[in-house]
Amino acid sequence: MNIYAISDLHLSFRSNPDPPFWTAGEYKPMSEIDPSWSGHARRIYENWLATVRPGDLVLLPGDISWAMKLDEALPDICYLSLLPGNIVAVQGNHDYWWQAISRVRGKMPPNVRLIQNDCVFFGRLAICGSRGWLCPGGTFFEEKDMKIYQRELIRLENSLKSAAGRADRIIAIMHFMPTNEKNEYSGFIDLFKKYGVDTVVYGHLHARACRYRLPDCCWGIRFQLASADYLDFTPVLVGSE
Repeated sequence: MNIYAISDLHLSFRSNPDPPFWTAGEYKPMSEIDPSWSGHARRIYENWLATVRPGDLVLLPGDISWAMKLDEALPDICYLSLLPGNIVAVQGNHDYWWQAISRVRGKMPPNVRLIQNDCVFFGRLAICGSRGWLCPGGTFFEEKDMKIYQRELIRLENSLKSAAGRADRIIAIMHFMPTNEKNEYSGFIDLFKKYGVDTVVYGHLHARACRYRLPDCCWGIRFQLASADYLDFTPVLVGSE
């Protein structure tokens, strides 16, 4: 089983997508924000099909859909059902449609599993994670962010605890980079080390902000930025089992 990752799909289909023509249309085209995203949903679909096999695992660290409500996200969820492989996702900061986890899970296709205060197993491999948040010491971190940061630390530890003692290997996925833009040690890194996480996949950074990404290896942990535009809209191989 190969393990791939891609984040920040930012889907916004008006109706269920119909490959290869994508007649569904988009209500919030990413190309209006950045021209490099032109036709990105079709590019991801074609690159995914050329890369991922049915038995593979794809990690999806958030910002799946621009939808505000779950029912509005259903066409984007349908898109995920068209993709080969087993998808494991966490929530991104724009995934407002992701509210009551039991209801959201009930709308997922069979190939998609979601993490929230728990983990997903593939044999003895555990996938853990949480959304994350801005980290202390960063340029944009404010006093009001501390409460959210601390809550995300709790959610991440709940996820890691659910795998402890049952996994031979733990991979973590987060939407936010688990440090500030100075790549300083954080509570998230402390948890990764405490529970023996060997690989962390994250997204959220785009365009020029990608220059703040973490080194490929730091504190004995491998890090992979998986934002779709950073990967040229192609799932990246992060390992195998």
